[in-house]
Amino acid sequence: MSSDNEIDTIESMIENLGKQAKAASKSLACATTQQKNIALTVAANALRENTPALLKANDLDVLGVTQAGKAESFVDRLKLTPERIEAMAVALEDIAKLPDPVGHVLAKFDRPNGLKITRVATPIGVIGMIYESRPNVGADAGALCLKSGNAVILRGGSESLNSTRIIVDCMATGLRAANLPVTCIQLVDTDDRSAVAALLRCAEYVDLVIPRGGRGLVELVRNQAQVPTLLHLDGNNHVYVDKDADLAKALSVINNAKLRRTGVCGATESLVIDKAIAAQFLPQLVDTLKDCEVRGDIAAQACDKRIIAANDADWDTEYLDAILSVKVVEDLAQALDFIDKHSSKHTDAIITENDDTAELFMRAVDSAVVMHNASTQFADGGEFGMGAEIGIATGKIHARGPVGLEQLTIFKYRVAGQGQIRP
Repeated sequence: MSSDNEIDTIESMIENLGKQAKAASKSLACATTQQKNIALTVAANALRENTPALLKANDLDVLGVTQAGKAESFVDRLKLTPERIEAMAVALEDIAKLPDPVGHVLAKFDRPNGLKITRVATPIGVIGMIYESRPNVGADAGALCLKSGNAVILRGGSESLNSTRIIVDCMATGLRAANLPVTCIQLVDTDDRSAVAALLRCAEYVDLVIPRGGRGLVELVRNQAQVPTLLHLDGNNHVYVDKDADLAKALSVINNAKLRRTGVCGATESLVIDKAIAAQFLPQLVDTLKDCEVRGDIAAQACDKRIIAANDADWDTEYLDAILSVKVVEDLAQALDFIDKHSSKHTDAIITENDDTAELFMRAVDSAVVMHNASTQFADGGEFGMGAEIGIATGKIHARGPVGLEQLTIFKYRVAGQGQIRP
């Protein structure tokens, strides 16, 4: 627990970061597209040039969580490899290639009195980004905020602090090359947890907080924030296998959706299956999902003795591990009821060759992303053509689904007149 003096120091640090970010956001709002793209391109090259240092820093982070006994899936989210660093660099370059959202005219109309009104996309201002474990989120968030004209304060998980320092240094190299303030992208450089609470209270300088992590982090932000938030809830994602599914297609999709990377928020955690095909399909599925523990209800267990009993908690659990829960249902209506009750509203999918059933499913399921005959792991800003994402928003205000450049802008109305006065 932090002492009163330490808390005062943390509060002062956050306030100083906020002041600097607010000042930087004013410069960034007026930056040219060319400046922003130079910063991103140079930062991408800096990541490549600093790969050895970044891997060394990451080794320290991984050692810390390994010694702490963290799950393998947690370690995987934290671990960087040369390939993952290269992917981070490519993401920055992809964002540089995307159209600049700032200044985009969203609508225009002329009034009878001669006023010309345009609705124009503008930066939000200062973003507070709070995230856990995955160091690449710092690069993605920094790049997306930069291109959308927002200053950002990064508060990564304490377990990734060594890695994040190097990443932020690389972003600063890009900012300097573009003659932009390095305070456009800042790091809360402490593992003191009171820094999160201080950032959530920094309403004078921070315009929006985005949490990206587990349910505990999101609920903390939701309960304590004095700043507007854009929530990224956990990914308790479902795949419903309809009675009209192509079973070979279903096996391939579910294998990828569950096991490609178990620790990402787009991973499938629960399978819902029509009873008409359960006895035929589930033994094939267990054969396919090697080294994956399958937990099911009584009907699922009756289809394959390798399926162990699920309990009530399983239906609401984001495992982030090689575990899958299975629920057998009577029909589409029961599947929809089950998903509505247990989904975290992140991503849910249907496997079926019946287009009418698919259409009904996609209309009825109230999630940010709904899919037909595709892996839930496509729920990703990069896969959506956004270059990267700052998170998957599961609420219904301002932005929903992958949050990219467009979702990191708000708008203002510009009104041009010739001396009109209101009667």
